[in-house]
Amino acid sequence: MADRPGCRVCGGDLRQFVDFGRQPLSDAFRLPDASEEEFFFRLAAGACGTCSMVQLMEEVPRDRMFHADYPYLSSGSSVMRAHFAAVARRFLATELTGADPFIVELGCNDGVMLGTVAAAGIRHLGVEPSGGVADQARAKGIEVRKDFFEESTALEIADAQGRADVIYAANTLCHIPYMASILNGVRALLKPSGVFVFEDPYFGDIIERTSFDQIYDEHFYFFTATSVSAMAARHGLELVDVERLPVHGGEVRYTLAPAGNRTPSAAVAALVAEERRRELTSAATLDGFASRVEKIRGDLLTLLQDARDQGRRVVGYGATAKSATVANFCGLDSGLVEFVCDTTAAKQGRLTPGTHIPVRPPEEFRRSYPDYALLFAWNHADEVMAKEQAFREAGGRWIRYVPDVHVL
Repeated sequence: MADRPGCRVCGGDLRQFVDFGRQPLSDAFRLPDASEEEFFFRLAAGACGTCSMVQLMEEVPRDRMFHADYPYLSSGSSVMRAHFAAVARRFLATELTGADPFIVELGCNDGVMLGTVAAAGIRHLGVEPSGGVADQARAKGIEVRKDFFEESTALEIADAQGRADVIYAANTLCHIPYMASILNGVRALLKPSGVFVFEDPYFGDIIERTSFDQIYDEHFYFFTATSVSAMAARHGLELVDVERLPVHGGEVRYTLAPAGNRTPSAAVAALVAEERRRELTSAATLDGFASRVEKIRGDLLTLLQDARDQGRRVVGYGATAKSATVANFCGLDSGLVEFVCDTTAAKQGRLTPGTHIPVRPPEEFRRSYPDYALLFAWNHADEVMAKEQAFREAGGRWIRYVPDVHVL
């Protein structure tokens, strides 16, 4: 097909392997009386036959996703607060020990990581395009530039504040289609001795767990060590370390450095070899993933329809961005899921994107426990279930759909 999109990293051919159909913006929670037309796009993913990068087939304009009313707060989870505090302490003990060290964070959100850095008196800058969360970071005393990071941004920062010892991004790099500008910017802003560290959902875990809801509008790329290594090399960078992380359903922390300046750890070669053995982006692997996704959709709909027919109440738990993929792909509505409870005040009183299921505070969940809770926030399962022990004690049961549909 002449209009078939090419790989945004290398220009190679993409092979589509899964299509979730018409989807809304995952964080566009609407007021019940909203009259403006919803934005929809086709959510499908493909893999590059040349560099193996997995990516969305269609790009959503960045201004539609990341804006003043962006509702996600990185500090909303105690697990993630502890995670980012540990990240900051690690940088303070390793990379930020020289004279006048400088760290830049791409997508600093509400400043949950940089808060620890700032408290240590280290020079820092957060680059955050979503104005509301950037204001929250500034209120904590964190230096923030309200902007999208790209090559021109990096050059301005380097000119005004010097080059960085560390550039860090968490759950941010995978959001950005224009990777050449990003990595050229990283190269321009980073000291020769510096490192670019980013952590994002790992495609190997998505395949293993069939966590298909990790695929939504904000996640444009799905990284592996193999694809990151190839991508870095195109921009004078080298993958020098990888670390598997348990957060957000399985991530990898990638460390890049200017090519030839650091010796890659054994972990890099080991993960690349594992990916080759697993044939992560082969047609057979990807088509098998798509088949499992279809089975999950069928099984989840059957379970919810049976619960409805038996007069059982089902409530969703966690109005997450990724829940938009599940809800819209499966065609859920308030007849199957009465409402979704969420702790984020900005989402409460609104309707879920596309499916228009009411979002209510957790107090509504606890006021009259349902028979089942559909756990959209499955990546925070331990934290959620520990907090909601009374639900289980009252006879409630959790529905999970990763790695398959099952009831706890």
